[in-house]
Amino acid sequence: MPYAILRMTKCKGGGVSQVQGHHEREKEAYKSNPDIDPARSHLNYHFKEPEGRFTRFIQQRIEQEHCRVRSDSVKMVDTVLGASPEFMEGLPEPVQREYLEHAYRFMCAKIGEENIMTAIVHMDEKTPHLHLCFVPITRDGRLSAKQILGNKSTLSRWQDEYHAHMSARWPMLDRGAPAHETNRKHLPVQEYKIKEQARDVYKLQQENARLRRKLDHISYREIARLYEIEQREKERKEKAWTR
Repeated sequence: MPYAILRMTKCKGGGVSQVQGHHEREKEAYKSNPDIDPARSHLNYHFKEPEGRFTRFIQQRIEQEHCRVRSDSVKMVDTVLGASPEFMEGLPEPVQREYLEHAYRFMCAKIGEENIMTAIVHMDEKTPHLHLCFVPITRDGRLSAKQILGNKSTLSRWQDEYHAHMSARWPMLDRGAPAHETNRKHLPVQEYKIKEQARDVYKLQQENARLRRKLDHISYREIARLYEIEQREKERKEKAWTR
């Protein structure tokens, strides 16, 4: 069953610029994420473009709402929204966009579009997904990621609501077992990506080992015979081409 994916990572301020550089593709190289294909970065698109630097947007929202800020306050939440790779990759590109815009509208309703500093779709990675960063300001004007995200139970309600919102349009999506019931650790966005990459590497290693075992059972005579067949086929095509 495919899953609707919603993951959040808190940021206290120190890493805000790094997040902007990564999400908005402001860097020349991305060694931490080999899935990025810079030749496809021009295909990325926004549902909401950033108005200058993330740090400036955060400060403006804090000043506008007259928020009290502590030294350890979470000033930004980095959110990734999407679905299982096999589901997203099986959708036509216009439907992928529809799916991710539907996810964007869910976040607007939950935390207020005025608090969103960027909502960018990455088409230059293996699976299209939406990165959305927002300032965690409550409806009554407080800077409080704790109030918005809460504990495991609150995060589970987020997942319930997100799944209900997305599955109303795509009913084949599964909710999955809540983390507070399975005691599964919620992974930060970057750690989640690293684990996904490790899983892909493992699959390639397994396939490589399978092919090597198969090759070990092919005799030299069989290899020579296959090569001869390939050469004859190549010559046949070349002759047909010159006629």
